Amino acid sequence: MTNSTMVDGFLITDEKDASRYTLMRDGQLVSALDYRDDGKTIAMTRAFTVPTFRGHGYAARVVEGAVADLESRGDRKVEPVCWYVAEWFAQHPERAGILRRS
Repeated sequence: MTNSTMVDGFLITDEKDASRYTLMRDGQLVSALDYRDDGKTIAMTRAFTVPTFRGHGYAARVVEGAVADLESRGDRKVEPVCWYVAEWFAQHPERAGILRRS
């Protein structure tokens, strides 16, 4: 099952069967965010941008899209396992309400 949203010409898709969010443009994979879902928490484990697209903030876009999707669903908290995702949350403290508290 997938859930997709179009934002500024990019297609952000939650590929639940693959446990990842993808960021696509013109049918090409630009960036991906892998996760583990235990039913209560989404552990964001790896943000990756295809090398030819690096340096344009696409990993931030896919993280932003994933967080927005999870906030709208309201049924999961986020654990930022990946260093990039942890830094993204540090730069966006207004989004900390979705973080899992230990």
